[in-house]
Amino acid sequence: MFDENLARIRTHRNHIYRYRRLLRTELSDLERDFIDRRMADEQAAFDALVAETFPVTFPLPKESSSAFSSMEPAA
Repeated sequence: MFDENLARIRTHRNHIYRYRRLLRTELSDLERDFIDRRMADEQAAFDALVAETFPVTFPLPKESSSAFSSMEPAA
């Protein structure tokens, strides 16, 4: 499953790069709007898949206020 998700991530990334290259060419307004929408769809799918594949959480320490007070410079 992990390898499949990595392949899907690469596919979405490649589509986004291709759309960016296309946007640097001469396009009609209709074509540009279509590519903008497709790129936004690809980006959303990419972001969702990355979040699903690489879930990252950063738990805060229970005593967060004391951790920050120890980092303050002495007066």
